[in-house]
Amino acid sequence: MNRVFGKKKAPGPPPPSLGDASSGVGSQIEGLDAKIAQLDKELKLYRDKLKTTKNPAAKKNLQKRAMDVLKRKRMYETQRDQLMGQQFNIDQAAFGIESAKASVATVAAMKAANTELRATIKNDLKIDDVDDLADDMADLMYEFQEINEALAQNFSTPDDIDEADLEAELDMLEDELEEDLVGDDAQSVPSYLHSPLPALPTAAPGSKVPVTAGASAPKVDEYGLPVEN
Repeated sequence: MNRVFGKKKAPGPPPPSLGDASSGVGSQIEGLDAKIAQLDKELKLYRDKLKTTKNPAAKKNLQKRAMDVLKRKRMYETQRDQLMGQQFNIDQAAFGIESAKASVATVAAMKAANTELRATIKNDLKIDDVDDLADDMADLMYEFQEINEALAQNFSTPDDIDEADLEAELDMLEDELEEDLVGDDAQSVPSYLHSPLPALPTAAPGSKVPVTAGASAPKVDEYGLPVEN
């Protein structure tokens, strides 16, 4: 049977991961960079020698060697650019795989959340119960507002009093207050100050007070002060 169908090939080693591939390419790029740097040093030496060499044959030989070094440098730079492009593609593929995995996890989480939300709404959040609760809350808030208005009302002032009546009553109160103030001022003055005071005597005590013509002489005491009748 083995001669007819051949032996089944044993499974080979697993392929490297994208991270390992990117690391391997990066190592190759570093090696090429080191070779390019070494060739730059050689080119600098040849340039310096060409500046000081006067012999045409020696100068031609130096130019040929410098040209060979420059060719190798260009070859290494081309290989490095190709490897850098490969590394970029590998990194892009790795990023795409990570993004795809994240998207799969996000979709799975959203599916689970959708199932859980649907079950919760079906079992615990019925729309009719929510509507009834909202109506009850609105009724309670309306009653609470009425209670606040009842507690805030002024019991001493009736609601049916006209503003004009209040202003007229206020004017009457002001008139009464003015009359009371005038009466209080009059009562605070003694009665003997309400009548005009008699003229003060100008004569010395014991002398006779002169009497104007046509007037009766007032009665005075021994000090010359008028005596009340």
